[in-house]
Amino acid sequence: MDGLLRRWHWNTVGRPGPSAGGAPSTSAAHGPKRVVDWAGSGRWSQLLQRPAAGMRAQEPGTVPRQARSVLPARVQVSDPPPLRPSPSAVHHFESRIPCHPRIAMRRTAAQRSWYLLLCLTAALPACTDKAAEAKDAATDSTEALPSSLSLPVVGREVRQGDLVLSVVTTGQVRSDAIAELKFEAAGTVEAVPVRPGAVVKKGDPLLRLDPRSFDLAVQEAQASADQAEMIYIDAIVPDSLVTGEPPTPERRKNAMARSGLLGARARLGKAQLDRERSVLIAPFDGVVDRVDVASGERVSVGQDAATVVDLRHLRIEAQVLEHDLPLIRIGGQAIVTTAAAPGKEVIGRIEAVLPLIDSTTRSGRALVVVPGGNGALRPGMYADLRLEATRLPGRILVPSRAVIARDGRPLVFVVKGGRAQWVYINPGRNNGVDTEVLPDSSSNQIPVAIGDTVLI
Repeated sequence: MDGLLRRWHWNTVGRPGPSAGGAPSTSAAHGPKRVVDWAGSGRWSQLLQRPAAGMRAQEPGTVPRQARSVLPARVQVSDPPPLRPSPSAVHHFESRIPCHPRIAMRRTAAQRSWYLLLCLTAALPACTDKAAEAKDAATDSTEALPSSLSLPVVGREVRQGDLVLSVVTTGQVRSDAIAELKFEAAGTVEAVPVRPGAVVKKGDPLLRLDPRSFDLAVQEAQASADQAEMIYIDAIVPDSLVTGEPPTPERRKNAMARSGLLGARARLGKAQLDRERSVLIAPFDGVVDRVDVASGERVSVGQDAATVVDLRHLRIEAQVLEHDLPLIRIGGQAIVTTAAAPGKEVIGRIEAVLPLIDSTTRSGRALVVVPGGNGALRPGMYADLRLEATRLPGRILVPSRAVIARDGRPLVFVVKGGRAQWVYINPGRNNGVDTEVLPDSSSNQIPVAIGDTVLI
């Protein structure tokens, strides 16, 4: 308790200093020092922790006026001994002195922060060891990867065949026959037995008009023709019976003109033709592209009815630059590919080289005939073509993808004894698919043999 009061006295009055003569003061004559016996007053403890608001600094050796008003009755004031407190007493006082709640919270937070920092410092070496172990394991697995990694390869045989040099171009696929059918008779649509996309044969009905009006027209024309024939017979038979001679050609002609038999027969034929035209049929084998009318619709002559496309006979008009036209020969092979089926090749034939040259694009047209019906080509598609220009027979060929370069020298990997060995080659011409292998300039020998397997 003495240490507590000394602490308050030093904070309020000041530490003991030298006397007026310069020597340390050891008696009460050099100014009284206040020593207070603790009475347990709560208000007194609050006054020790914090000076009251508005308290003025007091002269050394006096007790503040506010302190005097709150001192309990049993508090006595006397001079303290001139001894300084020991460090242990000060530490004991500081650990036992009450403090403000905010200061206590700050001390607790600081203690937690120091505790967390100590824990992290202790755990850091363990984490570093685990990370190092994981890194070593990853390094070991990476080092072991090349020894166990296997890349897939494809082998192709060296072959002997014709090297076809070609002209690469593009063109548009067209059909030899596209029929846009129209009505040739007026009437009401009775039935539509087909739908777009239907496969039809030549002669299959596509649309049918109401036949009743056409049947009545035929019957009427037939009656008129019969009546005219009776008039014709009445004109020539009586005279023949009287004279006993057959009618002359001139008499027959005059009788037929007077009876109107020729006109009646013509009207009958037209009525029969209209009845036939009331049924729209497919003109050839093909696929229905569209149907423009519906059942019950009234149609007129010349109105659009349906469209049928022949997919079995197709052609391509390939655009060829004028300096490549002399290289193309009629009857040569044409290899066709499309974006719809890039891996599927269709083999066609060059049928003709058209005579006109476009002065704007400086290109001509080559007509290529290709087979249809397999769904790979359709009218309107754009296709890539390789047109045969020159054929070099009996050449040693390797795939162009198998040829690579090492130090500027072309080579291929040849499988020998279960291992791939590179072999330098002397390449000749290529068409983008196959490359010709020429004899070596020093040994005059071809370094690869027919049947060898090369890697691509």
